[in-house]
Amino acid sequence: MLDREGFRPNVGIILLNSRNQVFWGKRLRTHSWQFPQGGIKYGESPEQAMFRELHEEVGLRPEHVQILARTRDWMRYEVPDHFIRKDARGHYRGQKQIWFLLRLLGRDSDMNLRATDHPEFDAWRWNDYWVPLDVVIEFKRGVYEMALTELARYLPRVTHHNRYLRAGLRSQRPEPEPPPYPPQPADPSPSPAK
Repeated sequence: MLDREGFRPNVGIILLNSRNQVFWGKRLRTHSWQFPQGGIKYGESPEQAMFRELHEEVGLRPEHVQILARTRDWMRYEVPDHFIRKDARGHYRGQKQIWFLLRLLGRDSDMNLRATDHPEFDAWRWNDYWVPLDVVIEFKRGVYEMALTELARYLPRVTHHNRYLRAGLRSQRPEPEPPPYPPQPADPSPSPAK
């Protein structure tokens, strides 16, 4: 399903772990890595397509993730001719995408790259949030930068607990109350004798 300009509606998925690292998948039998993404089928909303693609490509279900945000508008990239099948040239120009930022609620072991008969990835890893900009294929870089930049403001705050402190108690102590401002000068008059 293409729009009038030749762009296929698509969703992109930025999946975060508890350290705000992003899921990065290696495309099957290639050396290229990318975020999970896929087309929106006729009658699907972007959110429905995102959950379907998340299961097909990563093996996760809705209960394994929390939606933190999505991009406001479509983001487009054109695919170079040599990446387009010959029978689609002239009609297909590229992808227009809505991007979702998700937090993994489950465990790494909940992921299954073989959840369907048509896997997209054959390996995966966690990367720091901005690393994909340096390593994604060039024609997708602009969209990745726009999506990562727009969604960065929704990154959850990461709390680092010192494993040597019992249950992170130090970080849970209440802050001492600040002194009254401005400080009151000491009373210079001597106190009366009793």
